[in-house]
Amino acid sequence: MWKLFARLALSALLVQSAMAAEPFPSRPITIIVSVAPGGSLDALARLVAAQMSVDLKQSVIVENTTGAGGLVGFQRLMKSEPNGYTLMFSNSSMVLIPLMFPKAGLDVVEDTTPIGHVANVPMVLAVSNQSGIQDLASLVTRMKSKEPAINLGSGGPGTTSQLAEAVFLKMAGGQGQLVSYRGSGPAIADVMAGNIDGIIDQTVTLTSLHQGKRVKALAVSSLKRTAQLPDVPTFAEAGMPQFDMQIWNGLVAAKNTPPAIAEVLQKSLRRVVESPEWRDRIAQLGADVPPAAELGPEALRQTLMRDQKKLAGMASELNLQAR
Repeated sequence: MWKLFARLALSALLVQSAMAAEPFPSRPITIIVSVAPGGSLDALARLVAAQMSVDLKQSVIVENTTGAGGLVGFQRLMKSEPNGYTLMFSNSSMVLIPLMFPKAGLDVVEDTTPIGHVANVPMVLAVSNQSGIQDLASLVTRMKSKEPAINLGSGGPGTTSQLAEAVFLKMAGGQGQLVSYRGSGPAIADVMAGNIDGIIDQTVTLTSLHQGKRVKALAVSSLKRTAQLPDVPTFAEAGMPQFDMQIWNGLVAAKNTPPAIAEVLQKSLRRVVESPEWRDRIAQLGADVPPAAELGPEALRQTLMRDQKKLAGMASELNLQAR
């Protein structure tokens, strides 16, 4: 009998050894996106997943895990095994989650393993064609008159669109109603249908819609006009120079992901974002790939720390909270 136990024990050790020596990745990788399909975050995540699939020679799948202003997606990452097979694609809005849900006990710096930056994306203020609004000045005038009331759709609590719109309303000094959706995709659909007046979202989602005359872009938050939107003024040109908002997008893994596995992912992502094909694709969307010094995991960690401090005061001032 003892020989049988010995053989079983040896077999178990051999299986464990084989698993430990298993090259990474040897099965599909999942990238969590905390909003519904159709928005800028989802669009960029799918581009990254497709390119990393090729680079790693392994399937990389996007999983939309929505709810509670990104909290559900973040918690999904935290509950996953720290083995590199579950990642999260996020942007500046990720830092708002712990601020909006303090009882959840989350920390974007301590609870993640940074993989790297992907793109910096300007924001665009766009309105429905049915609204009749032709420029930023006329929108602000209508907001101040309060008749009829302006409705701006956002991707929901804690998203960059909600943050940008709250900042815009405060700076414009007018009245407007923020309408929350489960992701900017559904909100943009309602802008195109004329059910709401407008939205502030990233160039990734709004550039082609303006080009196709499905929405009317009024201003872009870049320092200069983008090549893809040459007829759209910057916020500074349109009379609101104080509105300056660039959105970073990046990839993180779970806390305590082994350094060797994190390094595989970090190198793969860097190869993707430094490729000419990626830079051309991102430029077509009106976005930029960060400089080389800002691409790595440490740069992303510093960005998380900076935004954590910056947005803490902003979220409180603007009364951004889950609702």
